[in-house]
Amino acid sequence: MGQSAPPPGSLPPPPPGPGVAPPFAAPPTEGGQKRLWLGLGVGALAVLLCCGGGGAAMVGLAVTNVRALDEQGRAVTDDYYRALVEKKYGEAYDMLCPAERRRETKPDFERRTAAEPEISSFRVQNVDEVNLTVTVDVSYADGDRGTQRVTLAPDTQSGGLEVCGVD
Repeated sequence: MGQSAPPPGSLPPPPPGPGVAPPFAAPPTEGGQKRLWLGLGVGALAVLLCCGGGGAAMVGLAVTNVRALDEQGRAVTDDYYRALVEKKYGEAYDMLCPAERRRETKPDFERRTAAEPEISSFRVQNVDEVNLTVTVDVSYADGDRGTQRVTLAPDTQSGGLEVCGVD
């Protein structure tokens, strides 16, 4: 019975034993708010970079794809008309899509094309990427001029484009 109550407002004595630390009155808050906001900022930046970077990559891919279609469409159309101007009708026939080659044999194509008005020069316009068509301004040997619309189709073998009709 020899223990008395501690005076009011004083802390109880620490528990006995070596290495025992007294309990904190409140957890330490040193830099807690700064670290929280810094962590949230870094997390938001990471999300923005991942999502924004992915979105930017998708836009870049779409723009690159459109440019590639335009470039391929112009190149195949230019090659086709160059072969016609140089009267290399067999080469022009080889640039046709399978559907066109099934519709007309190579000798028939060569005869028909040789009988048409001779093309002296041409100018390839922009490619319509939606409809896969190209407008070509054509000058004929007799002095006439005209506009032709070339329909393109993807080549399933090479992934490039092929001529699949001329209107």
